Amino acid sequence: MRLTGADGQDDVLIEPALSDLAHRWVAAVRQTSYLDIGAEALRARFDDFVVRLAEVLRAEPFDPEPAAAVGGALIEVGLSSPEALQRTIAVLAGLPAAADGKPDDDRIGAILGAVAAGFTRTGRQRVLDDQERIRRAWARALTDAEHSLQLELHHQAHHDPLTGLPNRVLLYRHLTDTLSAAGEGERIGVCFLDLDEFKTINDTLGHGSGDRLLVALADRLRACVNGAGHLVARVGGDEFVVVVRDSSGPGQLTELAEAMLAELSKPVRLDGHELAVSASIGIVEQPCLGAEPEELLRAADATLYLAKEEGRARYALFDVKRNAQQVLRYGLTGRLAGALDRGEFELVYQPLVVLADNRLRGAEALLRWRHPDLGTVSPNTFIPVAEQSGMIHPLGRWVLRESCRVAADWQRAHPDTPLLISVNVSPRQCTDPRLLDDVRHALADTGLDPTNLQLELTETVLMQSTGRPVQTLRTIADLGVRIVIDDFGIGYSNLAYLRHLPVHGLKLAGAFMAGIRSLASDHVDEQIVETVIRLAHTLQMTVTAEGIETADQAARLAALGCDLGQGWHFGRPVTPAEIPTR
Repeated sequence: MRLTGADGQDDVLIEPALSDLAHRWVAAVRQTSYLDIGAEALRARFDDFVVRLAEVLRAEPFDPEPAAAVGGALIEVGLSSPEALQRTIAVLAGLPAAADGKPDDDRIGAILGAVAAGFTRTGRQRVLDDQERIRRAWARALTDAEHSLQLELHHQAHHDPLTGLPNRVLLYRHLTDTLSAAGEGERIGVCFLDLDEFKTINDTLGHGSGDRLLVALADRLRACVNGAGHLVARVGGDEFVVVVRDSSGPGQLTELAEAMLAELSKPVRLDGHELAVSASIGIVEQPCLGAEPEELLRAADATLYLAKEEGRARYALFDVKRNAQQVLRYGLTGRLAGALDRGEFELVYQPLVVLADNRLRGAEALLRWRHPDLGTVSPNTFIPVAEQSGMIHPLGRWVLRESCRVAADWQRAHPDTPLLISVNVSPRQCTDPRLLDDVRHALADTGLDPTNLQLELTETVLMQSTGRPVQTLRTIADLGVRIVIDDFGIGYSNLAYLRHLPVHGLKLAGAFMAGIRSLASDHVDEQIVETVIRLAHTLQMTVTAEGIETADQAARLAALGCDLGQGWHFGRPVTPAEIPTR
């Protein structure tokens, strides 16, 4: 029979005995491994194997090494199991008989050994090759996974997980890169945006609904801002920042702010509710030269709160003067917390005089802050800060107790001269449920008679007070403490309402003094003052005029029936030791 060679040509004649040996060999090993090669092709390969081995057996000089190639070829066919090798050795032991009928133990032993060596060597190399392929594939997989992980971690580190917008880290980097790359004359704009009353939505509908609302609004901002080539980032719960590179001026920023406000004001359908949302925006627009990311963001944030103070649902442009005031207030907030413990506050006292005979009736306690760096800070500057920060409560309690102590000490030193001490109460103190206890403790601890204490409250606070605050004031008045309305005439001026409040006196706003500062003044103001005095007396209230600067003013107010006066004409604010005795 002929054997088809490796090149596909029928050029090898195989002897019947060798062909029979090849078929027995195939039958012995084909079940030991899973083979991809077909039966005919497998028999052809084994016919070739036995011919090659017969040639090795007959060759002179004898060289068994080519038999190792047959052993390696078994691995290439797919017969790589130890059982396949064992059966191969068993079958090939009959090779001499099939080849020429002459047994030769030495030669057949060498051939079988070469086949086994080739099988083992090729099998080991195949394993090493497979391991290397696996190692390389694993390394590629690890590299790809690591790269994907790095990309994912980088994205997470620079983007907000809820909205997918850039976060504060990426915003800061963008600002830094923008300012660094800016050319001469280029400008930059920053909008700091905060949703109005977002906390109410969270508290009412839940944080899940709040998150979905934020996602919807973030998508609107992204479409509005990114579409114009700008960057929008989420930097806090409901806070967003927009950066405009190469700004053309404030007009471009205000136009963008109006577009954002309009987009955000459109109703949002959420969980069966239709929500109307507004926002406030602080805008900073300036040259890039000399600008710093932190300062830009701080200025825009401060300007945002100006927009909120002006009524919300609007934008505000950065103003240098107002910003300086904001910076001062921020600085005072930090210092204010420990100023009381450090003894930086003091009280001075301005006399209250009976206009009819110029007798001393009392004194108003005025708070002063001796700031170590700024000197004396006006109450008009730090009281709003104390109100906003909550420090007004401990500060107000200290003022009340210290005033009562000074009045009690003064009274003991001058028992024949009753001294009424007047203490200002801020709007937040007035609504504080602890106010009554504060008054009681101050009186009890100092021993001051309640009739010698007077509390001054603003007209607006009293007009807006209902329920518990009014009841608190009534209880305080029942103790014997006087209640006086400060700056009367600049607010509601509702005398009909006043008659139902525990009020003992009115303190005229300084604006009323304009008409009686000189003989040539408009007498309309004088007539208004006279009318107020008459109405107050009808309601059994005393009237105090402040800001009296001359003897003529004092005389004219006395003629109009005004009860008490206060001002530089009678004395500037002084220390307790300097309070006049009569």
